[in-house]
Amino acid sequence: MLEKLKGIKQRYEAITQLLSDPNVISDQNRYRDLSKEQAGIADIVAAYDEYTRAEQDIASCRAMLEDTEDQAMRELIHEELAGLANEEHELMEKLKVMLLPKDPNDDKDVIIEIRAGTGGEEAALFGADLLRMYMRYAERHGYKAELLNENYTEKGGVKEVVLSLQGKGAYSRMKFESGVHRVQRVPETESQGRIHTSAATVAVLPEAEDVEVEINPNDLQIDTYRSGGAGGQHVNKTESAIRITHIPTGLVVQCQDERSQHKNRDKAMRVLKSRLLELYRSRAAEAEADERKSQVGTGDRSERIRTYNFPQGRITDHRIGLTLYKLEAFIDGDMDEVIDALILAERAKQLSSAED
Repeated sequence: MLEKLKGIKQRYEAITQLLSDPNVISDQNRYRDLSKEQAGIADIVAAYDEYTRAEQDIASCRAMLEDTEDQAMRELIHEELAGLANEEHELMEKLKVMLLPKDPNDDKDVIIEIRAGTGGEEAALFGADLLRMYMRYAERHGYKAELLNENYTEKGGVKEVVLSLQGKGAYSRMKFESGVHRVQRVPETESQGRIHTSAATVAVLPEAEDVEVEINPNDLQIDTYRSGGAGGQHVNKTESAIRITHIPTGLVVQCQDERSQHKNRDKAMRVLKSRLLELYRSRAAEAEADERKSQVGTGDRSERIRTYNFPQGRITDHRIGLTLYKLEAFIDGDMDEVIDALILAERAKQLSSAED
């Protein structure tokens, strides 16, 4: 492990020199790639430097112990050594985590698709709550949120909505939201005060970059139609809505959010590329032919990654058995405690696998 860290440090220093080379500076693509590589290992190098400094300080303290016979001074040095040994251990554990294989998509922007599952209008209203939750979370973290497609019910519930979050590490934080979210609460329309259980599904996709997915225009069927909204809202007299079908895979994407056909087409292509990237990636990993389908599930009440119990103010993430009684804050976008716990659990699992 220490040899690997030395190699990373040497690579960091080599990149630093290359980035000052006029030939590299003039080659924008190479300069960008090297800068990205350096940024990707900068935190590891900084932690490794702290570790080597701790090692050097330990060596200095031990040398001082050999050179002094003063008892009071020796006690002080022993205290210093204990603190440094603890620091060295913590840095080593931190470096073990930092050296774990990184998801290549972690730094990407993200596309989130929310759909109403089992539960009719109440499921759609819960879908709208999830949309607001993610928008508030994006606001807290400085992510840029952009709605790519919206399809609402008459009462403002979500039939289907596609949201883009753009910002550093967006996918690394949001990827844990994929799956079925279950809600338990008394609907506003329930006169007997009975608790209903409903569900909404969430799919999280890393947003594809143009260089990652090439699409043959001949593989696309593009249809236009008039956009419309719940209750006749946003009805457009021109055919600005876009439906794109990727013929080889059968994937269908539609967008009617903008009044401009060109803007709707651009948004639909962004979603299509991300769905294709996920599909190709899952095939390459010899996973299911459509990972996105398994990621989302059927939307049935029995399938869930998380339960939101409003009468008890409770949120439970079933993957790690975490229950918090802070539902109101969580649904308002204060999600970090749960997401941090999920990240920690994933790293612990990776560490366990690496040590086997």
